[in-house]
Amino acid sequence: MNIGIFTDTYFPQVSGVATSIKTLRDQLEKQGHQVYIFTTTDPHVEKNVYERNVFRFSSIPFVSFTDRRIAVRGLFQAYQIAKELNLDVVHTQTEFSMGWIGKFVARNLEIPCLHTYHTMYEDYLHYVANGKILKPVHVKQGTLAFCYHLTGVVAPSDRVLTTLTDYGVKAPIRVIPTGVNLHQYEQPDTANLRRQLGYAPDTPVILSLSRLAYEKNIKASITALGRILEQVPNAQLLIVGDGPAREDLEAQAQASGYNDHITFTGEVNNDEVFRYYHMANVFLSSSDSESQGLTYIEAMVAGTKIVVMTSPYTDELLSSRTLGVTFTTQDEMVTNVVDYLLHGDEEQDPDLLARKLAEISADTFGQHIIEFYQDAQASYEQSHEDTPDFSD
Repeated sequence: MNIGIFTDTYFPQVSGVATSIKTLRDQLEKQGHQVYIFTTTDPHVEKNVYERNVFRFSSIPFVSFTDRRIAVRGLFQAYQIAKELNLDVVHTQTEFSMGWIGKFVARNLEIPCLHTYHTMYEDYLHYVANGKILKPVHVKQGTLAFCYHLTGVVAPSDRVLTTLTDYGVKAPIRVIPTGVNLHQYEQPDTANLRRQLGYAPDTPVILSLSRLAYEKNIKASITALGRILEQVPNAQLLIVGDGPAREDLEAQAQASGYNDHITFTGEVNNDEVFRYYHMANVFLSSSDSESQGLTYIEAMVAGTKIVVMTSPYTDELLSSRTLGVTFTTQDEMVTNVVDYLLHGDEEQDPDLLARKLAEISADTFGQHIIEFYQDAQASYEQSHEDTPDFSD
């Protein structure tokens, strides 16, 4: 198949969506399919730099998310390119500019259009005028408008499925979690990384890895560190990533009185992220805004114990304490982090981990997406065969 992926977010931007798209592209190409990325321009990508099968369209920074982009032109150009490429399927990854361009292309080429709903927008309304303009009802209306006339929708988790169903989305929805390349997370040598960070080989390390955004609630992890240090005095909190909340988080760390136990690395190259998971003793997330939580899966693949906020998704993912636990209160967070730091090596179940990894592998993800494409093509062709032709 010739597959066109339409997205506002792509590398070198760092995000779970960009990582998911890269994983999807790699898996589709591994199965012999041709994949073409239709995305926005990026100030970190020179205009004359060749990117294989990537087409970029003029864009500007998105309101309130200045590190994200919105295409401002390219509708007919994208259609012409897609026509020449003889696309069989359009797969959109955004409900904004490139998503609508993708829908336009699919409709005019008369091919199926599938969509992955990555973001729980109700968790992000505070970014626009502090939540005073956009309300949850607007998210529902926007979602219904975009999902109208789609051939199918990919939900990365049951939480997304429930949300879309409650909104009233009529398109067929299939839950397909984004997978992880298991080979990428094979045990590396982390001794050098620990030395670079100033950690001893036995320093207990708590890892927070995400975009430093307010909805990630990293401030709660910093707040809890004081109580963790009372029981594990040499523990370190390593905060990996960058984003709009970084300055406030650094100020909080400075004012906490235990700033020497907190390290901010800034943005880390995606190809190096796996070293941080392996090096850490515990992965901690206070976020309650994840549609799937790709970092949770990455930490699990690395064999790192996980302590995350409770949700239907995380409760199902962490079905055993040998993988990780969820919490609802700060007391539970502190207790579980301390327990893993002191006794984490005792919690092992290789067979359970192997079964979980098979479920969340990139290979499984790619195969399920291909099956959805094939089913969507069959459904699309059947629906058009059933449509009367009044052209005569």
